[in-house]
Amino acid sequence: MKILFITSNRIGDAILSSGLLAQLADQYRTARFTVAAGPAAAPLFEDMPRLDRIIALDKRPLAGHWRKLWLQCLLHRWDIIVDLRGSAIAWLLSCKRRLVHRSQQSDAHKVVQIGLAYHLDAPPQPRLWCGAERIARAAELCPEGGSLLALGPTANWVGKQWPIDRFVTLAQRLIASSGPFSGARIAIFGGPGEQAMAAPLVNALPKGQVIDLVGKIDLLTAYACLRHATLYIGNDSGLMHLAATAGVPTIGLFGPSRENHYGPWGTYAMAVRGTQSFGEIIGAPGYNHLSDQCHMTSLPVERVEAAVSELLEKISVSATDTHAQVAR
Repeated sequence: MKILFITSNRIGDAILSSGLLAQLADQYRTARFTVAAGPAAAPLFEDMPRLDRIIALDKRPLAGHWRKLWLQCLLHRWDIIVDLRGSAIAWLLSCKRRLVHRSQQSDAHKVVQIGLAYHLDAPPQPRLWCGAERIARAAELCPEGGSLLALGPTANWVGKQWPIDRFVTLAQRLIASSGPFSGARIAIFGGPGEQAMAAPLVNALPKGQVIDLVGKIDLLTAYACLRHATLYIGNDSGLMHLAATAGVPTIGLFGPSRENHYGPWGTYAMAVRGTQSFGEIIGAPGYNHLSDQCHMTSLPVERVEAAVSELLEKISVSATDTHAQVAR
């Protein structure tokens, strides 16, 4: 059995779609998979079991990337084609079953939308695969022992980046002697080329407590490292979704993007924004998503601190309830 799975260009969207891919892998246990995704997102699937091929969809003029995909897939007879991009490709290839998802107007989270589009019983929990070598490397980078606070101070657009000085203040308060992560190690995450963006945070924290991973590891190794974290706080980005998928309690910081669509997905995940709503930000005079203006300034450090306390309390209550049930 051969399945072609076509997913997003963006890392975050591709992660949110991974639950559907995982369900297909669970349902069809002998199937072989080909995954097509944007170049940034394609590495997310490198360690997937029963993977025949990853096709990186480099965007080309005049839809040339779709023609290239068609040529690469033309000689195969597919049993199932899943297309989350809503293209025509599924109809141009030989296939027994086609599942094509087109963008829709909905207030629901993207994971919920995927579940509804494919008539699943429940929203498909995002899931990634990680090989033994990456897991071992993560254990070296983030060894066990004490709390590990993970921070993601970068984003693919300056408008979505919470001011770096606020990350510094937040981190210093959280690891202070009176803070909830007193003396904890801090792992700082970011992608290639984002070192300068994260440098003020790296340089402001105690050297012996900082694990600087910005631009130094691939996506799946970052995923394996995040599994060691106690809490993740970061901007709305692919890293935020990576953390939530790793099962880390996650706080996502939002401004000019919709938390109802793209908030971190998980039991212990929450989105936080400042006093300005999404509509107020993008509806403001002179708003331009191509500018280098930060749209996160209405989110104070105190509100994020409060979110940390709220999430830690939720985790504590849940653990207490679980222990009580086991005792019965």
